[in-house]
Amino acid sequence: MLQAQIFIDKDDLIGLKPLYQYTLEFLMKHGIKGATVFKGVGGFGPNHRLKYPNDLFSFDDVPMVITFIDEKEHVEKVLTALRAETKAGLIITSQVEQW
Repeated sequence: MLQAQIFIDKDDLIGLKPLYQYTLEFLMKHGIKGATVFKGVGGFGPNHRLKYPNDLFSFDDVPMVITFIDEKEHVEKVLTALRAETKAGLIITSQVEQW
């Protein structure tokens, strides 16, 4: 089994649609068994600017992670297809075991 995690900001778009919504629909359309979107309470990216979206008067992008697990070959195929659609976000993968 292979787990993929896609790190994005809540306000990232693909066309007029939020990237997290587009990605979930994409994963479902491509037969991934399940996926979850997590909203972060803080984080930073390559620019090393801290983001705390829950701070009073904060207008920072909310960090988000979309995670899904499936058979290795299926995850790789779907990620290749997703990258053909968008280059947004940082994607990492790791081997996992299902208990």
